Amino acid sequence: MYGEPADDRGEGFEEYLTRLDLSGLWVADHADDGVIGLVGLTMRGRVGVVEPIVVTVSHRHKGVGRKLLRHVANEAKKRNMTTLTISPDSRNVDAIRSLHAAGYDVLSSVELTLDLGRHPQERHREGVELHDMQFRS
Repeated sequence: MYGEPADDRGEGFEEYLTRLDLSGLWVADHADDGVIGLVGLTMRGRVGVVEPIVVTVSHRHKGVGRKLLRHVANEAKKRNMTTLTISPDSRNVDAIRSLHAAGYDVLSSVELTLDLGRHPQERHREGVELHDMQFRS
């Protein structure tokens, strides 16, 4: 992602499936291509956390993610959850745009990082403003 070698995104998945707070995991299944996406829901009291949400590269921008988000929201409502949160990487502008379009428009928390200069090949984009302060992403 972002021009860097990709880590194994499947690492830790078996451990994820054994989490006690896991409320559900749903997949998008394609007749020819098999599983093309998945979404998980964990619970923190009456707050739901959407994690992970993944759509295969070949099926992105085709509404799969939107359908998965709609499904997980309906499941959260059935469980009487009050809100759903999701934490996309700040540099993943496509994901943030998609989530915003799906109704995730409340900024509920901010995670800040101190760059210690140990990864000079990693570049951060300028231009994110919050409360009259400039940040990089």
